Amino acid sequence: MINSRRKNNLVKRQKTIMKKFLINIPSTLFLLLCPFFQYLFAQTEHQKLSQTILHQDSLFWTAYNTCDTVHFSEFFTEDVEFYHDKGGVTLGLEKLTAITKKNLCCNSNFRLRREAVEGSVRVFPLQSSNVIYGAIISGEHVFYILENDKEGRLDGLARFSHVWLLKDSIWKMARILSYDHGPASYINKKKEISISNKDIDQFVGNYRGPKTGSINIQREKDLLRVSIQNKTFVIHAESKNRFFVKDRDLSFEFIKNQKNGVSKLQVWEQKKMVEEAIFINKK
Repeated sequence: MINSRRKNNLVKRQKTIMKKFLINIPSTLFLLLCPFFQYLFAQTEHQKLSQTILHQDSLFWTAYNTCDTVHFSEFFTEDVEFYHDKGGVTLGLEKLTAITKKNLCCNSNFRLRREAVEGSVRVFPLQSSNVIYGAIISGEHVFYILENDKEGRLDGLARFSHVWLLKDSIWKMARILSYDHGPASYINKKKEISISNKDIDQFVGNYRGPKTGSINIQREKDLLRVSIQNKTFVIHAESKNRFFVKDRDLSFEFIKNQKNGVSKLQVWEQKKMVEEAIFINKK
C-alpha cells in the first residue's frame, strides 16, 4: 500500500515537472531565437539602406558625368562641405555648383567621366537611439578624360567618402571627402575563354612588321608568349583568333587567308591598330 502511494506520488511529480517544462519551452525558444531575429532584422534594414544609398549615388554620378548641373545641385544640403586633397575646401552649395560649372562643365570639348571600381563601394549606416539618420558610402573610383568626342582616356584613381543625411524623408549629401588621388592602373574588362592547344599552335611562329621588325610567338602551356623588341607579353584568348594582355590595353588579332592559314598579325593598343605583321614561318 505504501509502495503504491509512493509510485503515485512519483508519477504525479514527473507529470508536474513535464508540464512545467512544456509550458516553458515557448519562452525558452523565444529567448534563444530573439538575438537571431534581431540580427536578421538588422541585416534586412542594412540591405534596404544600402540599396537606397547606392541608387541615390548612381543618380548623382549620372548627373555628374553628363554635366547636368541643375540636377547635380539637388543632391546636396545647403551647407555641404567638400574636402579635396588637391583642390582644398569648398563650403556651401552655391560655391560647389559654381566651381563645378566653371571647371568641369564650361567646355563641351572636355569632360570627366567617373566610374566606381568594382567591388570597392560599401555603405555604412549612421544611427542615433537605433534610428537611422544617415549613411556613409565609401570606395574607390577612376576618372576618364573625354576630349573632342574621342574615346575616354583613363586619368586617375582616388578614394571617396560621402555622408548622406536623411531629413523629412529626403536623402542629401552633407559632407564629401575626395582623397588619395594618384595614377590609375589599367582596368581589364575583357573576358578570357579557353581554347584547345591545337587552336593555339596554329598561331605559333615568326612574324615581321614595318614598325617593330621581328615578332616571335610561342606556346606557353595553354597560353601564348609574344616577344617584340626585347619585350615579352603573355596573352590570353578573348576569341579563337584574338588575344589580350591582362595589365595593359593591348590586343593581338590573327588574320587568316582563304586557305584558313594564318597570314598576318594585327597589334591593337587603345583601340588603334599600331602594327600589322606578316606571317613568315613556323620556326
